[in-house]
Amino acid sequence: MSAFLYILASKANGTLYVGVSNNLLRRVYEHRENMVDGFTKKYGVKRLVYYEEHETMPLAIQREKNVKHWVRKWKIELIEKNNPDWADLWEEIGL
Repeated sequence: MSAFLYILASKANGTLYVGVSNNLLRRVYEHRENMVDGFTKKYGVKRLVYYEEHETMPLAIQREKNVKHWVRKWKIELIEKNNPDWADLWEEIGL
């Protein structure tokens, strides 16, 4: 079973949210449609700017915990390494 670490942003260099899910497509859809109460809904964090796949949920959760403790600069570097334009990757996973 695959699991995903993902990062959402409100805009380029905007508010960031780090999450984990076993169904990336469903989870990002829920964020985009404001179906998830809390931080992402409150701050309009809907743009998928980074994701990575892991073999198991425990591995994805451990990675999430690590990334959440990073300083903002490191998270931005991680995003920009693979997505320098901060493109919304929803189209990439939603097809």
